Amino acid sequence: MPIAIIGAGCSGLTAIKNLLEAGLQDVICYEKSDQIGGNWVYTATPGHSSVSNKTHTISSKFMSQFSDFPMPDDYPDYPSHQQILTYFQAYARHFRLEKYIRLNTTVLHAEEIEKERWRLSLSDGTQPEFDYILIANGHHAASRHPEWRDNFSGAYMHAHEFKTGQGLQNKRVLVVGAGNSGCDCAVEASRDASQVDISLRSPQYIIPKLIMGKPTDTFAASFQWLPRSIQNWLQKIILRFQLGRYRDYGLPEPDFSPAQIHPTINSEIFDKIRHGKINPRPGIQSVSDKTVYFTDGSSTHYDVIIAATGYKISFPFFDADFINWEDATYVPLYLRIFHPNHPSLFFIGLIQPQGCIWTLAEAQSRLIGRLLTHNIQLPSNWRELAITEGKDWARQFIVRPRHSLEVHYYPYLKRLNQMIDGK
Repeated sequence: MPIAIIGAGCSGLTAIKNLLEAGLQDVICYEKSDQIGGNWVYTATPGHSSVSNKTHTISSKFMSQFSDFPMPDDYPDYPSHQQILTYFQAYARHFRLEKYIRLNTTVLHAEEIEKERWRLSLSDGTQPEFDYILIANGHHAASRHPEWRDNFSGAYMHAHEFKTGQGLQNKRVLVVGAGNSGCDCAVEASRDASQVDISLRSPQYIIPKLIMGKPTDTFAASFQWLPRSIQNWLQKIILRFQLGRYRDYGLPEPDFSPAQIHPTINSEIFDKIRHGKINPRPGIQSVSDKTVYFTDGSSTHYDVIIAATGYKISFPFFDADFINWEDATYVPLYLRIFHPNHPSLFFIGLIQPQGCIWTLAEAQSRLIGRLLTHNIQLPSNWRELAITEGKDWARQFIVRPRHSLEVHYYPYLKRLNQMIDGK
């Protein structure tokens, strides 16, 4: 039963580990770069998908560690990208995963062949065949750009390209988008630029990293036993006490519940706004030359625009007419893993949780290991459930491309664990 895994980032690593642990030994993982870790491998090289120089996690170490491999005691509540990469490297060494990984090997093309098997065309010129493939290539590589991009005559970059604030001295900078990447970019740019504005097209829940002295996710975990409506009410009350009103910072006030949107976890943005280092602006109406016209009728001249406008779901190794979810509002996968038309194709980490991705990827991988060793079975109507589930997830969140992969962390993890246990 030869099995291929595409990508040796956090999801690919735990996939290897859990398949081996299930007794599946004919496993090989292809990684196009020269080391493991995915986008946690920092590099300033243009075009390479990586974190920025100052990135720390937005989920706490207690909620981000694999179930059987705790992070070191001396790690802070929110580890740096260097510490996270070191953690993944230690994980690979501890479970002896390296011998199953082929570095510097790009999957150029993947095609389904007879009997629901797969042929991969690799950058080394070979074309191995497999019974199953696991897709773990991540979803923060293909940048999504605004329509007015080519109308701006100044320096333009996507948040994907932003690594440091170097070169922004004496520049007027506009960051477009207030998600996690947008707020990180604005905070870092404000350390060097003469002016930093941040444009929000719609309200956003920006949540501090600490609430009552505890990491936000561990604090929120204590309320998971409550009904969702009560959790939403408590979150709003706690945020009001912690921050005041968003409009006190010049930010639009959300008129929806925190559970309907992917939150931004950032504490520094509030301090920077109150110190005049970052100025919130409304959505963009149009752009001409170096002037940006906003929806409130105002306009400002900028030298640099950083577009934190999200990413497309991308599988560059598939034909475009095979699987293409770049503009999808929902993704038809059962349990966010199983494709209804291709039962030997599995997706790992293709989720956007309100929490940590790789702990959920661990559970996904354990589930696949149980399935392939015939310890559990999918329900007979799993193909139909893939469609209905995808639409149901979409109804739980505000309809935006960034939410097409969204899941509620604890309910989703509970469902995975119930399936793993054969319930």
